[in-house]
Amino acid sequence: MNKTEKRVKELRDILDKLSNFNYTTSLIHWDLETGAPKEGIQKAATVLGFYSELTYNLLTDEKLIEHIDFLGKNLEELTEIDRKLVIETKKDIDRIKRIPVSEYKEYNELLSKSQAVWGEARAENDYEKFKPYLQKIVDYNKKYAEYKGYSGNPYNALIDDFEPGMTVKQLDIFFEGLRKELVPFIEKISNSKVEISNELLKKSYSVEKQKELSIFIAEYLGFDFDRGILKESLHPFTMGLNKHDVRITTHYHENFLQSALFGTIHEAGHAIYEQNIGDNIWKTVLGGGNSMGIHESQSRFYENLITRTKEFWKPIYSKLVDYFPENLKDTSLDEFYNAINMVEKSLIRIEADELTYSLHIMIRYEIEKGLINGEISLDDLPSIWNKKMKDYLGIMPKTDSEGVLQDVHWAAGLFGYFPSYALGSANASQIMNSLEKVLDVKKTLENQELDKIKGFLEEKIHKYGRLKDPNEIMLIATGEEPNSKYYTNYLIKKYSKIYNIE
Repeated sequence: MNKTEKRVKELRDILDKLSNFNYTTSLIHWDLETGAPKEGIQKAATVLGFYSELTYNLLTDEKLIEHIDFLGKNLEELTEIDRKLVIETKKDIDRIKRIPVSEYKEYNELLSKSQAVWGEARAENDYEKFKPYLQKIVDYNKKYAEYKGYSGNPYNALIDDFEPGMTVKQLDIFFEGLRKELVPFIEKISNSKVEISNELLKKSYSVEKQKELSIFIAEYLGFDFDRGILKESLHPFTMGLNKHDVRITTHYHENFLQSALFGTIHEAGHAIYEQNIGDNIWKTVLGGGNSMGIHESQSRFYENLITRTKEFWKPIYSKLVDYFPENLKDTSLDEFYNAINMVEKSLIRIEADELTYSLHIMIRYEIEKGLINGEISLDDLPSIWNKKMKDYLGIMPKTDSEGVLQDVHWAAGLFGYFPSYALGSANASQIMNSLEKVLDVKKTLENQELDKIKGFLEEKIHKYGRLKDPNEIMLIATGEEPNSKYYTNYLIKKYSKIYNIE
């Protein structure tokens, strides 16, 4: 074993230890989100702080930095996987070593507490209860942007954690393009004479039956329950511990079938990605999903481009009726299809239709920029939120619970994350365009051959994990870098047909 090989082995040993720490903290977060007792939160927060300090110390240890510096100068001697391990680990080191360890530990403890307080504040419609925690989180993220460094807008530093290389300048252009194409189109739909109702989805649907349906639909899509589980949480999410342990949650509403149904499908899309990471990288830090824009493309792909089609439901609609015969026995597939694709200006992001969804993301994007740039005060946040909802969607929240408190992301410190949702939707449409060149997707869905679709995604996207950069992934999957035209073209074509728009 030469010097370089020895360094690689020692690096991998350190990264294995880091992986063990992350595994433990992830399990604690899972427990906090899915049912830990209220009185146990303080101890859990302390333990998370303890492990965050261990992680910090490991990533800033001189021995690790020495290995990375040496290997970084000898990348040509390394395999593709080891080169990427060095590059990604260096990014992690550079990101964390600028932050004082005491602040890093305190911040992780804060996040574990803030999410619990957010849940209480949302349930009680009490923004003031959550505001002090949010203020600390915003203040930290401002400092983090300075620690990390940035070019141009400080918000760039936060975006980069989720979309490497993406900037405010690029996102402003992206969202302006969506605004230009979609806002007038949505207005046309508002004036359409075609009337669609989703009242059939708002009847009383047994939660127990919804749980059975969620298991069926996740498995039907390709989620492997031998390597994953489904539970309930206030806000649906996916946690990929590794490809053999991927956990998803959903949230059930008795009087709105669509929420849990498509929430489960969305998270299953994330989870299928995580379960199909390549065997050559799954045990490494590369063994997880790529940027959030790539990850979100997979959840949006399944949620919108696959399961909001008539062809998907055609072979299994009778089974759906069997779950809820009292509600659906007299409802045709066409009526159900129209109901799940109804365009309706919604207050709640996760319940928004796919056409208006990006407007919800624009609101959050603009608010986050304002908070990080010091242009928005938390005292004014609820009123600013409400005004943007009125300006963009023409509706006004009646409570903060259905307004500024509706998302868990800020309580979890995920500033810079929201733009990925819109980018993911755009990526999903581009990927579908590419898939349709090699596969008759409609026929494939009618024949219940979803493995063919999953196989394409696994080969072109999933197996690479973080081994390839986001733009490389899109080049492999579609032959070109991300292009939002496929997204707007898809939406306008689909909804013009549904609403008879010329």
